[in-house]
Amino acid sequence: MLDLQRLRALHAVSVHGTVGAAAAALGYTPSAVSQQIAKLERETRTVLLERRGRGVRLTEQAEQLASTAQELLAIVERAETELEERRGRPAGRLTVAAFASAARGLMPAVLADLAARHPALDTRLTEIDPHLSVDLVAKGAVDMAVAHDWDIAPLPAPPGVEQAVIGDDLCDLLVPAGHPFAGRASVRREDLGGQRWICQPPGRVCHDWLVRTLREAGCEPDIVHQAEENPTLVALVAAGLGIALIPRLGRGPLPDGVVEVPLDPLPVRRLYALWRSGAARRPAIAETVRTLQTHWPAAAVRD
Repeated sequence: MLDLQRLRALHAVSVHGTVGAAAAALGYTPSAVSQQIAKLERETRTVLLERRGRGVRLTEQAEQLASTAQELLAIVERAETELEERRGRPAGRLTVAAFASAARGLMPAVLADLAARHPALDTRLTEIDPHLSVDLVAKGAVDMAVAHDWDIAPLPAPPGVEQAVIGDDLCDLLVPAGHPFAGRASVRREDLGGQRWICQPPGRVCHDWLVRTLREAGCEPDIVHQAEENPTLVALVAAGLGIALIPRLGRGPLPDGVVEVPLDPLPVRRLYALWRSGAARRPAIAETVRTLQTHWPAAAVRD
């Protein structure tokens, strides 16, 4: 009989692409995941992973087995949902993926609140970008995601995935203290031409929003510096190297030399909680969504 935990490990590698990423999502070490798959190979007498450069790829047989594993995991999820629903209280493991500023500015208080009120609930957080986390929910790799979108880039919700609004996160234009915009009450998007921008890399929601918005306003953005994390972007602004559009959530106090200027109209990104429809009846899902919404007003307030 096939071992479910070994199938879960194979499914995680299929979804996340590498043994290391699968291990991080499952809360194991890469060695433990490799051992699980090696045992599964012996159990099935089938080669499941092949070396490709420094990474691995699933064989055709492994892809078929991973698809079967996803179906089995969905059946297990339904059984766990029914049991938790009958108990009527949040319990069991709940895996949550959240983007960086939500993981920093919202999730610590939410996780601490859930742990204090529901000791039978084992909530586990992984920091993952929104463009990846929604698909991970749909594939059953995580139970819930905290993601965001912008006004011109709506968040796609795959079939079988439900969502609830957490709240709206306002964004500000950050400029060096000596910048011409620093003394203005507000700046319109049409005035942003010719600026040197500091932004996240291409493919990130914030980067795509900035490029599309400025182009619609008749400006081609000159992005001179790129960084993954908002604190790094703020530090580059403080050094006088350009301007940046930074959401307020998880931003923290601004350092000396950085001035916040409202952009007119004020950009807004909306935060969502997403989960699979099959798990919607879990008390853990409903309680986590409620807790996210309850803590949002405090998290949305600027430091």
